[in-house]
Amino acid sequence: MAVSDAQRRADAKYKRESTKAAVARFYPADADLWEWLCAQPNKAGYIKRLIREDMERRSG
Repeated sequence: MAVSDAQRRADAKYKRESTKAAVARFYPADADLWEWLCAQPNKAGYIKRLIREDMERRSG
C-alpha cells in the first residue's frame, strides 16, 4: 500500500519533534569495532543494551 504525502509529512514531523539521533564515525583504526557492530542483527538495540548495562553498573 502506498503512503500518502500527508502520512509522510506526519511521520517526518513526529520524528523531528519526538526522537533523538546520535552519530558515531568509525575511522580505519576502529575497523574491528565497525565489523563487530555490523555483525549485530539489531544495531540500535545492541547499542541501547550496552548503554543500559553501563548505566546499571555505574548506579549500583
